[in-house]
Amino acid sequence: MRYKRFFYLIPLMAMLLTACEPKPTRIKIVCTSDVHGNFFPYDFRQDKPAHGSLARVSSYLNEQRSASAYGDNVIFIDNGDILQGQPTAYYYNTVALEHTHVAAEVLNHLGCDVAMLGNHDIETGGPTYQRYMRDLKCPTVGGNILFEESTAPFLPPYVMVERDGINIAILGLTTPAIPNWLPRNLWAGLAFEDMESSARRWMKHLREHETPDLVIGLFHSGFEGGITTDTYCENATREVAEKVPGFDAIFYGHDHKAQNTVVVNVEGDSVLLINPANNANKVATLDITITKGKQGTCSLKADLVDMNTYDPDTAYINHFAPHMERVKKYVSKKIGTSTHRINSRDAYFGPSDFIDFIHKMQLDITNAQVSFAAPLAFNTSLPEGDIHVRDMFNLYRYENMLYSMRLTGQEIKDYLEMSYGQWTNQMKSPNDHLLLFDESTLNSPSPRFKNIYYNFDSAAGILYEVDVTKPVGSRIRIKSMADGTPFDLNATYRVALNSYRGNGGGELLTKGAGIPQDKLESRLDYSTDIDLRFYMLNYIELRENIDPQSLNHWKFVPERWTVPAAKRDYQLLFGKD
Repeated sequence: MRYKRFFYLIPLMAMLLTACEPKPTRIKIVCTSDVHGNFFPYDFRQDKPAHGSLARVSSYLNEQRSASAYGDNVIFIDNGDILQGQPTAYYYNTVALEHTHVAAEVLNHLGCDVAMLGNHDIETGGPTYQRYMRDLKCPTVGGNILFEESTAPFLPPYVMVERDGINIAILGLTTPAIPNWLPRNLWAGLAFEDMESSARRWMKHLREHETPDLVIGLFHSGFEGGITTDTYCENATREVAEKVPGFDAIFYGHDHKAQNTVVVNVEGDSVLLINPANNANKVATLDITITKGKQGTCSLKADLVDMNTYDPDTAYINHFAPHMERVKKYVSKKIGTSTHRINSRDAYFGPSDFIDFIHKMQLDITNAQVSFAAPLAFNTSLPEGDIHVRDMFNLYRYENMLYSMRLTGQEIKDYLEMSYGQWTNQMKSPNDHLLLFDESTLNSPSPRFKNIYYNFDSAAGILYEVDVTKPVGSRIRIKSMADGTPFDLNATYRVALNSYRGNGGGELLTKGAGIPQDKLESRLDYSTDIDLRFYMLNYIELRENIDPQSLNHWKFVPERWTVPAAKRDYQLLFGKD
């Protein structure tokens, strides 16, 4: 059924207003996305209270459900990427296997109606995400997640949710770029269809086999951009909304960018696009007022609601107190000591104790000749003195495997050319910036890099210089292997790197080194069976006392320019401490 609709847009609110017939039905949809284990108002990595969390969402849902306008007509949905991030999720993914998964228990407690799988949920592996789905009391949708052999849907593509005679179709799609980041064993047996193709197919099915009053998208895919190939686009929400008629609104995520906007599709209809960003700091809402009949009318009002204006729900906190205590006990376990504090912020300006500690572990574990690694947190540290399990989540944020791959010397150089090209400015004078900033932020209180810092890979095992006065493609000069033996552009080397990078994440191997995506798997020489953080934890436990030191395998040149520029850019980013 279609309704006459009118839109107008105000900051952070998109609205469709029409006249409504008497006794309309009011429905509110509340959506979270990219919660990343932030179930409680506590940061278990930093051992301190935290913003956001589903504990605050619980307070908001209680408020909305108690409102006379909605009552039982509140629909709560989650858009995926819930199983990785905080130690809460990791503990129930890898340690507390005998318990109901806490992510499922939390969503059940909140009365979740529909859930999605995101890339970070798939990354936990089949046994974990399937256990999570079994523990959920609501359906998990994913219309473009298919069985690889039969191309039949692995999950229900959509669900029909009914409230007071109003039928709402909620169609789920996830980013098809998952094979670019994750080892095949984590998604074995699955295939990920292009979102636009999948949306067309299921929209046609809905028209022919269902009678929805509204069609709502639940997309774990960003607004636009990301990895784009001949067969799919990583962030396809805008493209699908514009090219596939039939959606009234789309809740989306994955890119962690809060947004509330309207696009117009090819038939001239307006589509609301709403993204609550991450960590349950916000929820996306859609207020529906609808009257059925020949002169049926419908108004849709979208909003982003700040959860940090709500106190955590006391009943929720009390219910989950045992879970919080289990996780606190787990992350508080001492695993070793460090002679001094190391910080990821140093990694942007040259060789650092922080990144070189990761390099050394990767080289030791794999017996590779070269290592690639990047800072996975913008500004975090490993403390002096006692090291606890929680510190491993600061040292290494994601559950990547550790790979060893075969790369030629030329591919190693080209990989580094792309990395430093995204990382460093081309200096034309000694007063220029060393780092490549988003120029629009330079005069703001929080200057930002132009590109994503976790793609700023450096190398160990080779001695090289980065001449920042030269253009991208001509900056890297590899002088020798770390032991002084010659480095040969035509030789093949064993290179240690994480599985995200090894599967094409960041495109440093594909666009940078020029290796076709479908050839990456053939370059794999070795893979760990368990995530890299687990091996790092064991690495420290076995040694008990560690003394992280920079390997000093590379430097920025010319130093008469780069050393002062590094000091200026450090103060710009982090102040004078």
